[in-house]
Amino acid sequence: MKSTFDPPDSIPNLPFLALSSSEVWCILGGNASGKSQLARVIEQRLKKTHTVAFLSFETLQAEHERELANDDTDFLDRIDTGSTGLEILLQSGATKDEALQYARRFGIEELMSRGCRLFSSGETRKAYTIRELLKKPDLLILDEPYEGLDEASQAECSSLIAELVRQGQAMLLLANRVQDIAPTCTHLALLRDGEIVANGPKLEILESPAARHLFKLDSQETPEIPPHPDPGYKSPDPLLRFRSAKVRFGEVYQFKDLDWTLRAGEHTLIAGPNGCGKSTLLSLISGDHPQCYCNDLLVLGYQRGSGETIWDIKRRIGHVSPALHRDYRVGADCQTVVVSGFYDSIGLYQTPTLAQLRNACSWLAFFGMSNATRIQFRALSYGQQRLVLIARALVKQPPLLLLDEPTQGLDDLNRHLVLACLERLATLRHTTMLFVSHRKDEHLPLFRHRLQFQLDPTPRARYQITIHQSSPSRSPRTCSSPS
Repeated sequence: MKSTFDPPDSIPNLPFLALSSSEVWCILGGNASGKSQLARVIEQRLKKTHTVAFLSFETLQAEHERELANDDTDFLDRIDTGSTGLEILLQSGATKDEALQYARRFGIEELMSRGCRLFSSGETRKAYTIRELLKKPDLLILDEPYEGLDEASQAECSSLIAELVRQGQAMLLLANRVQDIAPTCTHLALLRDGEIVANGPKLEILESPAARHLFKLDSQETPEIPPHPDPGYKSPDPLLRFRSAKVRFGEVYQFKDLDWTLRAGEHTLIAGPNGCGKSTLLSLISGDHPQCYCNDLLVLGYQRGSGETIWDIKRRIGHVSPALHRDYRVGADCQTVVVSGFYDSIGLYQTPTLAQLRNACSWLAFFGMSNATRIQFRALSYGQQRLVLIARALVKQPPLLLLDEPTQGLDDLNRHLVLACLERLATLRHTTMLFVSHRKDEHLPLFRHRLQFQLDPTPRARYQITIHQSSPSRSPRTCSSPS
């Protein structure tokens, strides 16, 4: 994107460059508006004379790739799970006592001895946010600080931001949704297409015509879903069956004795706090978790461990998650990324059919990205990348769709489009969805079934899962149950 903020010295002398703790600024803008680019330019300009700490989806991706580069599994007699939570916090230069104090403050003590590759996406954001706080910079820039956090952690994050501001910490926050503007923010700058269109006191700006225009929903109907590429396929019944399923790390059970059957059309919401096991449960289904082979699991007609291949499973599943987004690191254009959904690969290693190429283009058009067909995936903003990965999950309109925080990184307009797409997809009755989200406004009526993770009050396991069925004649069932 051509920006008005390049080079750094061309940035106008905006109020949020004053490093004042009496004014807490938030830059609000949609996907591809230039928020992260502006933040990077501000960082470059100010770091000549000040210390600046910056946390965003992009910097978290860089940390992930650094951890992969340092993976010593091949030289150890065990799997290298990466830097522990304590090691990450100590990278700030803080003392061990300071690091542990902040870990307790934000409720992540249990991450101190755990490798970061075992963190959930929410736990990862918590750990690296605390690391940046411990640096005690002149300016702290947080891009989407609430993304991936459960409701309790969002409240704790707001409390921590307010406490830091009271202590004199200068802070700049970035958000792509109005509801993600931190309560502590006093001032707001609206960004559209690389230009600041309004800035001033928060309430004044929120009531301005510029704010109403920024996130005005299109009154037009949701576009038509592209044609199904395999309309003759009939889903097995049931889609899933778990018998006394369990996941264990060392001597500790994350959950156990899970008995659950999923049939076609039983769209299910999976809810619970950060690190409870939502993503782990989905990875058992997709075959990405090694313990799927030591469980009694029936997935899309295949009994796991009976000689089936992982590709037999994946070819009938669509999947999008923060982990897939993090791991999709190959160089490819957007059409190639979407087409790779037909082959369940990261990158494309087979020659696609003309029909598959057309189908991919139709899904890109559905999400308003027709012009991005030949653009490199990694050149897009994080939110645009997420739309492409959602299109990849939907391209074969599979019988089973695993949606792990699919709207993470999306602005209000694109989130509305994705949720409307899921509602339309449900009416077609050929795809059953499992949906993970911390946002209650995304708990659509179509999700009439629910798996709720809760702390297990007994010593049997860390978490238990309560199964809520749609039928009023059935009462919730509880099974002892990381992301």
